[in-house]
Amino acid sequence: MKNHKKLPVWKQKLGQLVENRWFTSSVIILILINAIVVGLETYPNLYSEYKSAFWTADRILLWIFTVEIALRLLAAPSLKHFFTNSWNWFDFIIVAAGHVFVGAHFVTVLRILRVLRVFRAISVVPSLRRLVDALLMTIPALGNIMLLMSIIFYIFAVIGTMLFQQVSPEYFGNLQLSLLTLFQVVTLESWASEVMRPIFEILPWSWLYFVSFVLVGTFVVFNLFIGVIVNNVEKAESAEEEVKDTHNEVMELRKEVQELKHLIKNEVINK
Repeated sequence: MKNHKKLPVWKQKLGQLVENRWFTSSVIILILINAIVVGLETYPNLYSEYKSAFWTADRILLWIFTVEIALRLLAAPSLKHFFTNSWNWFDFIIVAAGHVFVGAHFVTVLRILRVLRVFRAISVVPSLRRLVDALLMTIPALGNIMLLMSIIFYIFAVIGTMLFQQVSPEYFGNLQLSLLTLFQVVTLESWASEVMRPIFEILPWSWLYFVSFVLVGTFVVFNLFIGVIVNNVEKAESAEEEVKDTHNEVMELRKEVQELKHLIKNEVINK
């Protein structure tokens, strides 16, 4: 709080501007417009006919985003404070890269970067930021689950290769094919009609192998993934609530201090 008071008045007002709800909403609308423009560019006939219009719209949006980043940089207490936030790094790199590749005329890379600008919606919308932060928090915890899943995949792939190599060489011809087949099975994408049933017609007992893998791989391991993610999302939300509560307490304390100052000042004047 003390550092905030030491900031120049213009910086404080600029900070209020960039933190304003209307400012954030405007940025989100511009990101959505950018997404629509990029989507329309994927139609070759439309893009070739209005290529200059698309280029102009992209330049305008790029410079608007540049001004937005510049305002946020100026509103920050310092450059170090601005870049301590990883989301600010993300926004800065996306916008700066757009200018770099425009100068270099790498058209394909530039068009890809236009699509990446849509990712900025994540950094602008707080709820999306919380979700991504929670997903990143799950990476260390997912290590053991990934190890468990790798062991299950390897065991079933070796067994499948031994059992079905002669019957279905296109799916279980070797270990690599078996692993790829099991990945299709675990996603539940046409696993019964394309993979299991042709083998089942030759080996009626083969359903035991596939059903057991689906039960273990899909319903057990995937539920572990979901459980870890949900747990971290709840932790991220509770942490944010604690920050809000702390902020509210600080604001209440500041109000009480101001009231005490007024009371003391009035008593001194009365004396």
